[in-house]
Formats: sequence, structure tokens, C-alpha cells
Amino acid sequence: MNFLLEKTTDNSRARAGVITTDHGKIETPIFMPVGTAGSVKGIHTRDIRDDIKAEIILGNTYHLYLRPGIDVIEKAGGLHKFNGWDRPILTDSGGFQVFSLGDLRKLTEEGARFQSHIDGSYHQFTPESVMDIQRSIGADIMMAFDECTPGDADYDYAKKSMELTRRWLDRCFKRFNSTEPKYGYSQSLFPIVQGATYADLRRQSVAHVRNFDANGYAIGGLSVGETEEEMYEMTEVVTADLPQDKPRYLMGVGTPVNILEGIHRGVDMFDCVMPTRNGRNGMLFTSEGIINIRNQKWENDHSPIDPNGTSFVDQYSKAYLRHLVISKEMLGAQIASQHNLAFYLWLVKTAREKILGGDFVSWKNEMVLKLKHRL
Repeated sequence: MNFLLEKTTDNSRARAGVITTDHGKIETPIFMPVGTAGSVKGIHTRDIRDDIKAEIILGNTYHLYLRPGIDVIEKAGGLHKFNGWDRPILTDSGGFQVFSLGDLRKLTEEGARFQSHIDGSYHQFTPESVMDIQRSIGADIMMAFDECTPGDADYDYAKKSMELTRRWLDRCFKRFNSTEPKYGYSQSLFPIVQGATYADLRRQSVAHVRNFDANGYAIGGLSVGETEEEMYEMTEVVTADLPQDKPRYLMGVGTPVNILEGIHRGVDMFDCVMPTRNGRNGMLFTSEGIINIRNQKWENDHSPIDPNGTSFVDQYSKAYLRHLVISKEMLGAQIASQHNLAFYLWLVKTAREKILGGDFVSWKNEMVLKLKHRL
């Protein structure tokens, strides 16, 4: 994997670049649809590629490990063969999912012991086992195993957590460097910067991850309860110290406004379940604002879902989509999810065009105002 930085901006940290992997190129900034269990919920692979125009998708180690299981994925020849996606894949290490289990998990120096949310069975993740699992999944980009620190953590807890993540990172790279890919193409390992909302801890974490000269770096532990202002501040702190010639990935973020503000602060890669999760609940993101399709005002609105939309599903009317969603028809959730994902990809691709054209900041400021508006 390599990264070519194509353009930077004078009045912003926004950048445009190209990541090249053995499964193809990724033009940045980019949004990665979340395929937690190896599939983007409710969307066909063909539509992810040809309609939504995603260049990379995300899978999750925790969920794929539990179901279908690593043996099944290995026998298929890796996740690309298993789900039919021939473009790049990134896998989260499962650290956030283990964090989300709360009382169902216990952290030690060795790793994380947790109960499955499916059947209550006990399992253990260590930095070594997580590297082995991601080798078997076959993602182009693997993530280091970390503790996702809560957004409201006090300083002492955040410091201990960050230091544990540092020690786990050392073990991740040791295992990664002593093993080989299983399916004939290369894999990269991204370290994760932690430190909660404390600038000095974030800088310490950045200093440590830079020791590994990785192919890219991730920013974790944000969008987990802290304020948006704190998220933006910590993003600025981290991107100021990360290498300029490597991609930066802000994990689990976020709203369209969050993404634009992240790009403004020097982030290249994003993922979030929001487009599909909110879509299933009837919330649509558009270039003119947010639509709650459940509202009665749309009952007899027979105009297109989004006249500026880039997906074929935008030709359906608001009234029809409202009918499907209110009736709990599966198709309603699919249409809304597909629209939202296409919008997110349009947003980052347009941001890239504006960066290359030199007018990103003025466009970003206009879009932020529109994206906060509820139609």
C-alpha cells in the first residue's frame, strides 16, 4: 500500500490524495460504508460499487469472528471471496465493540475477555489473536487492537488506557511482522491514537505510533460521548503531529457536518453506521438539509426524494418512501439507506473536487449551514 498526497490547501488542513492497494485505488477524502458482518446492511454489492460508488468498505473483526466464524471465511479464501467485493476492505479490530459490551467484558494486560452478545459464550481477544484473525479475514487494511477510552474518562483513567493501548500496539506489530498474508496480496496495519480529550495524552500517543512508520494512522476514542468541540480540538491536535505523507482515518465519525469539519482538519478517511442506521429510521441526509420522512408533511409530496441525488433510488417520491417506512416495508429501509450512503459518497467526492479546485473552505462553510437545516 502507498499514499500519494496530491493537493493541500492554504487556508485549511484539507488534503486530496490517492491510496493504492492490491485491490485498487482509493481517492481521498473517502467515506467507507460499514459492512459490520461482511455486508452493508440491506444493500447489494453491485449497488455499493456501481450506484453508491464506494471505493472501500469496512468489516468488523468482532462480529466476523463470532459469525460466521474464521474457519468459514478462510475456507472461502478470505472476506473478498466470501462476500464478492473485489475492492479494498478495512477491518476494525473489535476494540470498539468490546468497549461497547460494558459489563460483559473485562480488560487485563493480556487482552480483553468478553461474552458474546449472541449466545453469552466467553472469548478472549489479545493483540496477537486479533492480528491472526485479521490475517484470516484478509482485509487490505488491518487495525491495531486498542482500548476505546470513554469520552468522559478522567485524566488518570485516560492515561492508563492510552498506555495499555501503547503496550498492546507493540505486541500487534510484533505479531504482524512475524506473520504473512494468507491470500497472495499485501495487508497494512494502522496504529490507533488514543488519549480521550487530553491534548498531552494525544500527543504522547502520536509520538509512540510514529515509531512504527506505518502505512497509515487512525484516530480513535472520539465520537464516544465527548462534545463536538472537543472532538474537533483533539482531531486538530492529532493531525498536527501525524506524518503528512500518510493517510489519517477518523474512526466512527460521523454526521455529514462532522465529516466536512474532519476533512477541514486534515482527515482523509471516515466510517460510520449513521447513513444506514438513520436511514432505517426514516432520516435522510440531503444537500439542502435533513428530512424526517415519517413526518406527515410528506404524505402527499410526490416530488423526488432528492432532486439533486446521485442514486437511482432518488427517483422515488417522498410520499412513496414515507408509505414504505410507515408500513415497515423492508424496501423503505433499503431505499433510505442507499440514498444516504450515496449522499455521503457524493459529499466526500465533492469535497475532493473542491480541494483540487482550491475553493474547499467557502464551499464547506456553505454546506455546513445547509446540512444543519431540517426540511
